[in-house]
Amino acid sequence: MKSFITMAVVVSMMLSPMTYAQRIKDLASVQGVRSNQLVGYGLVVGLPGTGEQSPFTEQSFRTMLSNFGISLDSALKPKIKNVAAVAVHALLPPFIKPGQTIDVTVSSIGEAASLQGGTLIQTFLKGLDGKVYAIAQGSLVVSGFGAEGGDGSKIVVNTPTVGRIANGALVERAVPSGFMQSDFLTLNLKYPDFSTAQILADTINTRLGADPDKGYIIATPIDAASVRVSAPRDVGQRVGFLATLENFEFVPAKASAKVVINSRTGTIVIGQDVRLLPAAITHGGLTVTIAENQTVAQPNALAGGETVVTTQSIVDVNLDDTRMFSFNPGVTLDELVRAVNEVGAAPGDLMAILEALREAGALQGDLVVI
Repeated sequence: MKSFITMAVVVSMMLSPMTYAQRIKDLASVQGVRSNQLVGYGLVVGLPGTGEQSPFTEQSFRTMLSNFGISLDSALKPKIKNVAAVAVHALLPPFIKPGQTIDVTVSSIGEAASLQGGTLIQTFLKGLDGKVYAIAQGSLVVSGFGAEGGDGSKIVVNTPTVGRIANGALVERAVPSGFMQSDFLTLNLKYPDFSTAQILADTINTRLGADPDKGYIIATPIDAASVRVSAPRDVGQRVGFLATLENFEFVPAKASAKVVINSRTGTIVIGQDVRLLPAAITHGGLTVTIAENQTVAQPNALAGGETVVTTQSIVDVNLDDTRMFSFNPGVTLDELVRAVNEVGAAPGDLMAILEALREAGALQGDLVVI
């Protein structure tokens, strides 16, 4: 019950109408400027008996020795409990150059009990094109550990079969970038929205002195996700241009009205513009009624005012023990959540009510269940 009350408070805070300007670099990325995934297969050696005796580990061990000119009799089966076969992966950042280093993550792919105390020996890291872009090697830092008793009982803290090597891979090849391949830069919004794309283009045109009336346009929205910007061809000028551009601030458009429900944890997040239409719901012993009344406001005729019609919304929540809650005009879904929470209903009850409201067409917004 307390966690549900806390959740309702968090929802109320998220419904704050305040909007802040944000930098372009926080809302959009430059097309073609991205990281690339690297992966490799290698061996971790030096383990204190926590390695494995698997066929592919033995084969990899024999191959490693043969690379150093050492051959083992095929009938000889070495005991290699201090060796483990591992998968190594890393992200290659944009614009990184040969000679620089990147972090790598090492994960056991066999039956090794722990990688604690191990050392990764030279491992090639390849991209999707099959080319080697970095070479990894170094001592692992493993946060997890495990212990096992003689009767088979054991305890494991964190994950002892995954380790990390800071600056563990040396970059050997740079990835070509599309940053200088055209007369334009394309900014891709992290959250596509037609209104935000138009606002972004208008902001760039205004700040850089474009004049659409005379046909001088710097930024053009392509779709809901992308804005194309004319940019200098000179490398130095383009870098300075983008450095200025990405720090421009603008207020993005409001996102579409949504209610997001996590059915596993009972978390409910309500968007700012979600509204309710008149409806009545009975869920078990819980009754929810939403109504709207129209009133006429007649101003003083001498003051020159106009007659207007306003809508007053009222929500009632009723349980079998006759507890009822009334609301001020202008009801929102936030008030409904608080009402259901006050009568002690579980998160599952609120989920069922929201789904019923959506099916009845009384929920103005998308209902997303994750």
